[in-house]
Amino acid sequence: MGQLIRASASVGANYRAVCRAKSKRDFIAKLGTVIEESDESMFWLEYMEATELLVNAAVKKLRGEANELVAIFTASQKTARANYARERNERREKRKKNC
Repeated sequence: MGQLIRASASVGANYRAVCRAKSKRDFIAKLGTVIEESDESMFWLEYMEATELLVNAAVKKLRGEANELVAIFTASQKTARANYARERNERREKRKKNC
């Protein structure tokens, strides 16, 4: 139970760090940590349910919400990576034209 609490709290703390990222690369990297911690939280919920440490409908709801958060964070990171790559390529093309 303690590990679930630590991983879950880490999601919030690391997401706050994402919001204060110093660059786009930093944003993408910090979002990766949020994804890892979210996934770990989901793992502990699944583990507690499988070992019957927790047995109730609330656990299923929490697992569903944890899964949604992992999906949201993953999609956000994928979009940020694509935008970063596109912007980098545009800057390169602009430099080539100016030479």
